[in-house]
Amino acid sequence: MYVNSLEKIEKKKVQTHGAQNASKQRVIGPEHGWDGWVMRVFTIEKEGYTPKHAHGWPHINYIIDGKGVLFLGDARHIVQKGSVAYIPEGIEHQFINEGDSEFSFMCIVPEAGDF
Repeated sequence: MYVNSLEKIEKKKVQTHGAQNASKQRVIGPEHGWDGWVMRVFTIEKEGYTPKHAHGWPHINYIIDGKGVLFLGDARHIVQKGSVAYIPEGIEHQFINEGDSEFSFMCIVPEAGDF
């Protein structure tokens, strides 16, 4: 069993090339008993973004707060608090904060996808 608060979980700056003003928290993973999967929370500051990229695993996303854009391939989707998204493996994607406040979202991936 595992219970914690997001405020107590370390935020790490996303150091990947192509990211700006983004941080990640590893919220739940195998070390908490969820073998094979990881739930992370990304926070993107004003004018920030994740890198545009694709990989061999899917994402499950839930927008916690703020407003942004999710690019899926050539499609542009406005997402905001309460939005959900499923990103299949191999699809190029990127999150961009286009709002005036923090943009945060939950992201669930297979353990191999958490780097």
